[in-house]
Amino acid sequence: MTWPANSAKRTEDAAAGIEVSEEFEPFAQRDDIFSRAMWDDTVRSPRTDAFFASYRIEAAPRRGDGFTQRDFALRNAAWLISDIMTDRHAAQGRREGFQATLSADTPVSPDRVPVDDPARMAAEVKRTARFFGAQLCGITDFDRRWLYSARVDTRDMSDAPHDLPEGLTNVIVLGHEMDADLVATYPSALAGAATGKAYSHEAAVVLQLAAYIRNLGYQAVASMNDTALVIPYAVKAGLGEYARNQLVITPQLGPRLRFSKIFTDLPLSHDVPKPLGVAAFCDICTKCADACPVAALPFGPPSTDRPNRSAIKGVRKWTSDAEKCFGFWAKLASDCAICLRVCPFNRDYTRWTARVWRRLALSRFRRVALWLSRDHGARVKPQNWWAG
Repeated sequence: MTWPANSAKRTEDAAAGIEVSEEFEPFAQRDDIFSRAMWDDTVRSPRTDAFFASYRIEAAPRRGDGFTQRDFALRNAAWLISDIMTDRHAAQGRREGFQATLSADTPVSPDRVPVDDPARMAAEVKRTARFFGAQLCGITDFDRRWLYSARVDTRDMSDAPHDLPEGLTNVIVLGHEMDADLVATYPSALAGAATGKAYSHEAAVVLQLAAYIRNLGYQAVASMNDTALVIPYAVKAGLGEYARNQLVITPQLGPRLRFSKIFTDLPLSHDVPKPLGVAAFCDICTKCADACPVAALPFGPPSTDRPNRSAIKGVRKWTSDAEKCFGFWAKLASDCAICLRVCPFNRDYTRWTARVWRRLALSRFRRVALWLSRDHGARVKPQNWWAG
């Protein structure tokens, strides 16, 4: 097959659970469902416009528990730091963290710290990431297959070239926990505060870690949802395994986290994919698909089927119908993560009972674990969160 420029066929793909076919094409970010909602009339509607407006309190629906003004107020306040980073160069068509990388506030030091041991440097980076507040950190190579074919100029939603510097070789992937108590209230605007808080937290962490690397004399480009698909990098970096609900299941937090990344030329040793047994569990579990109110999640085995243009071409995996999913988000005027809430891997692994369950789920006793999860993930009323 023809691989994208500057990429060789990856021997670790099988371990990462990545199966790329002859029809593979890098994904254009303009086709991401959130970008399409800003330019594609088949997706954009007054309801989707109201969805985006609700994050500015220009349109805050008030219709019951979890969707009151205070719920929207908490959600939008949780997004504040991320929004500040996102909007600071909006006049240049850069929606940073979503359609463009986060601008560097620290120059690259002219004095480069020598790195004789990439493994030791990788350990130092991971320790620094934890210091700044990342729950997880893994490192992999800059696999250009997962780079978007183009970024988006948000002034007219046209394709724009990447502005990454030359010579980047590695990707540092960071995992950031979402609040478990808020996640339990999905779907609600209140639960959206868990997403916003994680994004604001990751914006600070990824910027600080990138600044640290630039202070060492190496290039470091901080990135959130922009520039490249983060899930393949997270799997390749050994942080977890891809699941039916389109999320990465990690041993520490299950699916309850967000990912950010840093592109760098700092010499670092790489982590390796760690197949856990999640795919085998997902083969027999359809709790996320059963719970999806708009039937956006797939039943059956992974495939290369594309429900619409908001799915990557030529990768065999479980793929959601992004148009159905985002349509429900627009109806709620907030994000939905029912599939995360009901996932049997969404547990508190500081508890020994959760660790025992995980061991069962990742073994040949997975059907026992599935049976034990039959009542798992029930929704908590948002008013209970406010009551403390």
